[in-house]
Amino acid sequence: MTSRATLDWLGGPELADLWDRLRARVEGNGVVVRGHIRSAHWSPDERRRLSMLLGRSVPPTGTVTITLTEVDERLRATTDGLLAVLEALGGPLRDRAGERRARRDTAVRLWDEAARVADRDWVDAVRRSGSLARLPAAEALRLIEQGARVLAALDPDHPVGRGDLAARITGTAHGLDDGTLLARIVLRGLALRHVDGVMPSGASERRDLWRLAGAATDEVSATVLTLGLRPPGHSAAGRLLRERADAGFETHLTVREIRRLSGPPVAAGTTVYICENPRVVELAADRGASTPLVCTAGNPATVVTTLLGALAEAGADLRYHGDFDWPGLAMADRVLRRFGASPWRMTALDYEAGVSLARTHATPLEPLTGNPHDATWDPELTPTMLALGVKLEEETVLDLLLADLS
Repeated sequence: MTSRATLDWLGGPELADLWDRLRARVEGNGVVVRGHIRSAHWSPDERRRLSMLLGRSVPPTGTVTITLTEVDERLRATTDGLLAVLEALGGPLRDRAGERRARRDTAVRLWDEAARVADRDWVDAVRRSGSLARLPAAEALRLIEQGARVLAALDPDHPVGRGDLAARITGTAHGLDDGTLLARIVLRGLALRHVDGVMPSGASERRDLWRLAGAATDEVSATVLTLGLRPPGHSAAGRLLRERADAGFETHLTVREIRRLSGPPVAAGTTVYICENPRVVELAADRGASTPLVCTAGNPATVVTTLLGALAEAGADLRYHGDFDWPGLAMADRVLRRFGASPWRMTALDYEAGVSLARTHATPLEPLTGNPHDATWDPELTPTMLALGVKLEEETVLDLLLADLS
């Protein structure tokens, strides 16, 4: 036992910093007396008290090195040793090294179990992100399981309301709202699936990624820009579209309106052009173009893929044009494969002609950046783009596109 007088002397303010340092070292060691501490920041009063505790002279200046075994041996003359003194002065010691090992072991078991119930690449991405690092293992695994169910339920060809999906899987319509942990880890899976793992950087990009995956926040706010669609049949929505097409007006369609057509958007065999930039639609309308045209406005959102899917199902002859850069080629590949579209002025010869035209008119062209994408529809396109090294956007070749539409 350690006497009260001894504890009072040891607990004086001059040794407070020493005990803090020793406690940190002992707990980091796994509550084992080994190692040393070193510091030059001792006051004259602290140095005098250290000299008395250690039984040796401590210099008035400079670094002092103190081994834990040295302190333990000195204390055992009047106490039960260093560990007992630390607990008497500051409460129970924690085995922080053991706690770290336990957390690591728990984390290993968590991620092994998660990889058995979900896609390993997604699970690894979630683990690396640290999104669930502070959660108890059971809660983290529950979110992984819910996220896996959400990812399995999403299909761009069969859009679903995000609130409806959240209610079905989490019990609340707000379970996939922005800012929730579940939404964050699901978005990581959607990014891997649809945009090469690049996480959205803002609210607008997050909404676009949800829609691309087939989860719409609603069926009326997002629209697809069209021109010249003339659906057959007698539905009210079809009549309105035909009237606007005859008047030369462009039309923004919602998912709800597409579904209200109650029939194909065009007659079988109709040629429908697809562009990426709204400027193509604008100028086509100004010039009285009557050929059906659909604009993706960048990466196709759910409402765009809903319309393209309906057009493909109706037997339309779809022809796609986009930007000549690596993301543009990747997007073209997805549209061509998914909807059976044909490339529209998207060959190596078209690219060369567009670059030549731009240089003739002294139009500045930006350099190509990022990782090259192989154009599956034309094996000469990617090498040609690498050789010329410049992006070619739709705005640069508007006249060529409009000639086709007219």
